[in-house]
Amino acid sequence: MVLDMDTRRSAEELREMLREAEERKVLWEKHFKSGTMNVRQNAEALRNYTALRGVIKTLRWTLNLADSTGKKIVHPLD
Repeated sequence: MVLDMDTRRSAEELREMLREAEERKVLWEKHFKSGTMNVRQNAEALRNYTALRGVIKTLRWTLNLADSTGKKIVHPLD
């Protein structure tokens, strides 16, 4: 098995992913708070919102950016 080890993303690509993840998180949060969902849809909205929080934290950590409160992200799993 041969792996292409040069799969790095540019900082600009990561910033674009971060922007898109933040937009999607807002949309899922609005959907969750809309109150127009059944239990399954509610669970999906909450699951996606929570997953995107992790994606955003990891992208911010990768780009060496602070979190939304201005604190440095020491480790994305903490």
